[in-house]
Amino acid sequence: MTELAIRQTGNAPALADDSQPGSQLVAWAESAVAANNIAQSLAKTSFVPKAFQGKPDEVTAAILAGQEMGLSPMAALRSMHVIQGTAGLSAISLRGLVQAHGHEMWTEETTASRAIVCGRRKGQSQEERVVWTMDRATKAGFPAKNPNYKTQPQNMLLARATAECARLIAADVLMGMPYSAEELADESDDTAPAQKTRKISRKKPEPASVAEPEVTPPAPSPADDALGDSAPQDDEPALWNEPPTQ
Repeated sequence: MTELAIRQTGNAPALADDSQPGSQLVAWAESAVAANNIAQSLAKTSFVPKAFQGKPDEVTAAILAGQEMGLSPMAALRSMHVIQGTAGLSAISLRGLVQAHGHEMWTEETTASRAIVCGRRKGQSQEERVVWTMDRATKAGFPAKNPNYKTQPQNMLLARATAECARLIAADVLMGMPYSAEELADESDDTAPAQKTRKISRKKPEPASVAEPEVTPPAPSPADDALGDSAPQDDEPALWNEPPTQ
């Protein structure tokens, strides 16, 4: 009977025969366990990016994704970014992967207004030439979402041109993660400035003031009308004509 697995001593996993159905999945599961063991320790250190610190499951996923593309665990953690639930490599990492597989990429021009990146697949003579200008980025609405186009226009245009050229000449290399982190940020609203919200006052309304009733002075009596202006006033003595002395 042919042995389908070579079992090692101790607790080491078995080496399955790749020709059998499901053997690759078993091998991947064993790799996931090993990656998680590494992640439990790495997630506690400052050597991993802040976004991965304290998140061993996220670290495990990054290590496994990087492994599929030929990246070491630490290289994968440094190069990978998760934006709105989608993972992407930095543009410089995409370029490095493409060149590591023997394909050529070079920068023809890079300024604050235009970036030109060229590339050629290994064994082919045809070149790909990608041009990204600030006008093209503005029409796509990227500067409105990503403020880096105002502070670092040259880097952003170069990242765009690099990622697009990498896909054109080596899509097979980037099957697991074809878009750069810079491109994902352009499509995301996370970098858009937050709108101001109106503050609602919770102060209790003051009670409405009650107007005092208007007091109407009494109408003058007939006697007062007869006296006219000679009637005594409250603030001065009355001047009466006394009878003459005999």
